[in-house]
Amino acid sequence: MKKILWCFVFVAAMGVQAATSDLTTQAVPPLKPLSEQPKAAHLAAELLTRHHYKPVPLDDALSAKIFDRYLKLLDGEKRFFVQSDIDHLEAARTSFDDAIYNEYLGLPFAIFNLYTQRVVERFTYARSLLKDGFDFRKNELYQYNREKAAWAKSEQEIKELWRTRVKSDWLRLKLAGKDDKAIIETLDKRYENSLQRVALTKSEDAFQLFMNAYATSIEPHTNYMGSRATEEFDISMRLSLVGIGAVLTQKDDYTIIRELVPGGPAQLSEQLKPGDRIMGIAQGKNGVVADILGWRLDDTVAKIRGEPDTIVVLDILPVDAGPDGKHKLVSLTRKKITLDRQAAKKSIISVAEGKNTRRIGVISLPAFYADFEARGRGDPDFKSATRDVNRLLDELKTDKVDGVLMDLRNNGGGSLAEAVQLTGLFIGAGPVVQQRDAQGSITVSRATDAIVAWDGPLAVLINRNSASASEIFAAAIQDYGRGLVIGERSFGKGTVQTMINLDQIVKNETPALGDLKLTIAQFFRVNGGTTQLRGVEPDINFPSFTDEENSGESSFDNALPWTKVQAADYSPQGNQKALLPSLQMRHEARIKSVQDFKFLKEDVAEASRLRKKTSVSLNEAERRREREDQEAKIALRKKLRGTDEDTQAGLHDEETEAKNTGSVPDDGLQADERDLKKELAAEKARKNAKDILLDEAAHILSDQVALLKRESRVAVRGKQGSSMVPAEIPWSEASPATGL
Repeated sequence: MKKILWCFVFVAAMGVQAATSDLTTQAVPPLKPLSEQPKAAHLAAELLTRHHYKPVPLDDALSAKIFDRYLKLLDGEKRFFVQSDIDHLEAARTSFDDAIYNEYLGLPFAIFNLYTQRVVERFTYARSLLKDGFDFRKNELYQYNREKAAWAKSEQEIKELWRTRVKSDWLRLKLAGKDDKAIIETLDKRYENSLQRVALTKSEDAFQLFMNAYATSIEPHTNYMGSRATEEFDISMRLSLVGIGAVLTQKDDYTIIRELVPGGPAQLSEQLKPGDRIMGIAQGKNGVVADILGWRLDDTVAKIRGEPDTIVVLDILPVDAGPDGKHKLVSLTRKKITLDRQAAKKSIISVAEGKNTRRIGVISLPAFYADFEARGRGDPDFKSATRDVNRLLDELKTDKVDGVLMDLRNNGGGSLAEAVQLTGLFIGAGPVVQQRDAQGSITVSRATDAIVAWDGPLAVLINRNSASASEIFAAAIQDYGRGLVIGERSFGKGTVQTMINLDQIVKNETPALGDLKLTIAQFFRVNGGTTQLRGVEPDINFPSFTDEENSGESSFDNALPWTKVQAADYSPQGNQKALLPSLQMRHEARIKSVQDFKFLKEDVAEASRLRKKTSVSLNEAERRREREDQEAKIALRKKLRGTDEDTQAGLHDEETEAKNTGSVPDDGLQADERDLKKELAAEKARKNAKDILLDEAAHILSDQVALLKRESRVAVRGKQGSSMVPAEIPWSEASPATGL
């Protein structure tokens, strides 16, 4: 019966498509599942139902959840589908389980095809609105946040939504100083690019999206990855690839060189520079140049990467040449490229207090990376986060720093083994984290290297985006009393994943089925609590832009709950809690006089207010008043700082945060519409801007050093390393700091 139902839904969906114009229908041919994808889906289902930490049977109940999540992944803001579409598709709600087990994926692909057709229709309509312009004297609103809105009930209603969207896009550019002609050109190209991206969609995209709707319906951190996604994951872990050493971006139909990696073949050739456009690619000196104009970026990247010491030839249109300018051919030999930008880095912050200046060494660690393949084959120079941090600690000791600050902000995790061994650099040998598997068995992961690389004052800086391995490290440092944890409450991801290569299971010689990232266990701190859901609570909190309701583990509707197990057998090495009253008092007193901290608190409050809004005015006079207020606010801050630069620009990672808080006037442009030179210059300025949160964390650690040095009896030592507290402050070895 269900197979008949699939056919009905498929025909129904295609029937809705037939209502579109012939031009639209021809623009995006319907996608079909590739021959290997039904097999991959079935195999993934077998693994998920048998080996997941929280196995959920693939039945009608789970199918309903997959259906809802699939629609959310496709159209979470409800901008493309209308209610009649949802009514047609509703018949498929409990059929995804049978579709997977019977290896018939026509159903999810029909839904995806309907979605792409709706996208084409909406952007085609958006382009049609540009010829008439808009009246900005009316008091209208554009609802930009539609996550909790109802589906549009009719074509008329969805067209009205898109009319206000286009009007909003137009008004933003107008407020930024563009004239009508430039606005029309910008928006027409923007919407055309959106249509082109739809046309370039592949079956792999549709399949991966559907499979992730399935995987994440079980638990948030279980994912399916196709072969290219797996390759990018592997690169991020080993911090290396074989290529030419160029960072690429896309603008309109062009693939553009954004940056050159220092020491890579592209940079060493002295024939390429940022802004150059890649028009074609050939393999080998005598290869035929393939025109790549309009290609997807990932397809271009795949052609440029290859085996080491092989030749790739690029057809280049130089940055300073017009569209019809003279091309040049650049021959490059592929080499192993180390992604040093994403590796651990050190810096030193000098903190002045009266006549004293303390040197705080900062180690920024973007991820817990490791080149497992190189380590497995015995490469003595394999890349690893622990090895890099160990080297940097040696350098900082030579630099005679007074304390070390580990900056783990925005570190989303990585290798569990690296987190454990890196913790050992500060605590020596001992338990770091506990794991409980699906059967309830608990294992303790221990740092095995007894050699402590740094036994002096230590702090860890985290934010809401510090997750997984970052939380393991921060929690262990906190539980051992080894150092301070400063910043925001961390993400709250306390689960363990493993990668399963589906091709290896069926013994495919060539990649075809992809990989499954499967949750197999849960983390627990050595004190018995888990980082799951609650994260790591800092010893000293910083103001945060983060909306905890919509970020972190607690924002997922199917996250595992917080729980605890028995504490591991470990010995605290100190008691940071004893220092906190004094450190907190000094911190609060200091930030009262720091102008940028005052601004930060204002911006946090403003961001909180704006998050509650779901719409924006389309009245030009009202928006100009808002913009003038914003610009006056920026001017006042510059005056108060005594500088011509908006130093706040580098504080936050997300450009939207800056816009929301009023620190940067809205230019109305998307990233690929901005001038590359200006964009790179702005990015450099943001990187070089004063980071007041990092600076204050260094001051707090400096305060710790000062408190310790002012006492005659200062040391409370564990078996490995030390963590010191003033002697007159009460301390109980039986009550280590946990943060829970």
